Amino acid sequence: MDRFLPLARQIGDKLIARGETVGVSESSSGGLISAALLAVPGASRYYRGGGVIYAPNAFRGLMGLTRDDIEGMRSSTEPYARFMASTIRQKLRTSWGLCETGASGPSGNGYGDAAGHTCVAIATERDGELFQSSRTLETGLTDREENMWLFAAEAMELLNAALD
Repeated sequence: MDRFLPLARQIGDKLIARGETVGVSESSSGGLISAALLAVPGASRYYRGGGVIYAPNAFRGLMGLTRDDIEGMRSSTEPYARFMASTIRQKLRTSWGLCETGASGPSGNGYGDAAGHTCVAIATERDGELFQSSRTLETGLTDREENMWLFAAEAMELLNAALD
């Protein structure tokens, strides 16, 4: 966790300075994003909540979504990550939504993505319009734990850069 604390502090400081908040939807990072953001003193000023949306029950129960809501999308893609970032932002009424969705390993997921594949996204409002950004990371690793750390870092780096 120590390797994330400087980045989490940067994010927290920026959100506090801007008077903004964040909500997190993550899957294959397993809660590491939320844990890092919450490890920063003063996190209650910017962190509103999050969920590890790892299985269909969480998708339905925590997010309140159905298959119809994601028609034409599948997990572990940039469109899905943008949708989930937007959804968590709306559900928690935050300034920012942050999402990570992928395959940490040691094998790939049921959609054909290899271990080490993740998509991350942010959603916010800029000039009265929804702004979203996403990217894909392919680590090439099958090490589940290392991929989880790398996935969390990728998502937090995307948010940190957007806050500049």
